[in-house]
Amino acid sequence: MSNSSNKAVVKEAKSALDKFKYEVANEIGVPLKDGYNGDLTSRQNGSVGGYMVKKMIEAQERQMAGK
Repeated sequence: MSNSSNKAVVKEAKSALDKFKYEVANEIGVPLKDGYNGDLTSRQNGSVGGYMVKKMIEAQERQMAGK
């Protein structure tokens, strides 16, 4: 888990969001690990967050379209 000050609005979703974060990082080749990640660039970290948002929006669009 990270030491982020970000808090999940739905507390029950925290572990699922963490799992999703590591899955996305692995998928795009960012060596994110549990604990300290200060050796990663802000670009690498930002790409994980950006890709997470992209995937969440795509999932919501599919749900709204009934797919």
